[in-house]
Amino acid sequence: MIRVLVADDSPTARALLLAILGSDPEIQVVGEARNGAEAVEMTRRLRPDAVTMDIRMPGMDGFEATKEIMITAPTPIIIVTSSVVIENVETSMHTLRAGALGLLAKPAGPGSPGFEEAAQQLIVNVKSLSQVKVVRHWRPPEEKAPLIPPGNKRVRVVAMVCSTGGPAALHRIFADLPAAFPIPILIVQHITQGFCAGLADWLNKEGNLHVKVARDGEPLKGHTAYLAPDDRHLGVSSGGEILLANSPPVGGFRPSGTFMFESVAKVYGPAALAVILTGMGEDGVAGLTAVRQAGGRILVQDEKTSVVFGMPGAAINQGLADQVLPLDAMAARLVELVNGP
Repeated sequence: MIRVLVADDSPTARALLLAILGSDPEIQVVGEARNGAEAVEMTRRLRPDAVTMDIRMPGMDGFEATKEIMITAPTPIIIVTSSVVIENVETSMHTLRAGALGLLAKPAGPGSPGFEEAAQQLIVNVKSLSQVKVVRHWRPPEEKAPLIPPGNKRVRVVAMVCSTGGPAALHRIFADLPAAFPIPILIVQHITQGFCAGLADWLNKEGNLHVKVARDGEPLKGHTAYLAPDDRHLGVSSGGEILLANSPPVGGFRPSGTFMFESVAKVYGPAALAVILTGMGEDGVAGLTAVRQAGGRILVQDEKTSVVFGMPGAAINQGLADQVLPLDAMAARLVELVNGP
């Protein structure tokens, strides 16, 4: 039985969420919180397997409650709020950075268009994310990890793939990279459709690099990070241009990290650097073989700093990681590999 706490200031919304979640025999709603402060206290006391969290609540809002829960009683949190709030991408991304695992629009109510699909999506997300082993957050900033000695190869392109926990991880890396970072970065981030442009805008505001959604045929430039758009594979052409593809999903994903890694390995060979960050599943891991065979380098985020260790763990278990790094050492290592010893 999956034990769930529902946090929402609206009695009507709580009743709707209780009815949806209670319709699944494997889910039990163990509490209802009317604001963020109650959500924090009830999470500590009831120790649910997951929390559904609204954002706009009186007193302590969902953003602050999420941060506090991840410090005091780490628990998988799914943001379930109005579509209007979710469309405010900056608010949503800050909530993910605070520790929430996902965002869903609140179902409009029985009989409304798309209600059954939205209700089923809520149930599926709660059941899957309740199994995630979340990482505790700390109030004081963690001490910087010592830098790993520089390698002996320069790189000309960086390709990153991430899933659950990825927006916050990308935010940290881009905040640490210098604006003068001279080579392009390609990114596959598995995220709800419609959020890609907002994620790019948020990262663009928060970090030092220029971050944008990739456009087919545009030339790759330094100081720039390119996000794979919704439902398109991201790769590179032999002429050093963005290549977007509608080819079938790879391992159930489009965009796919494996497609991207195989593409950069083919074009850049030993000058390619692949990075696997926090995420659920194994997308990208199969593509690392092509990077390894081409002589490229592979960096993997460590378990302690990963929100979900699925993708990094799979890469490590298959012996494909050249180095395993904490998140706060990743940017410095990228700079070393680009600048050379």
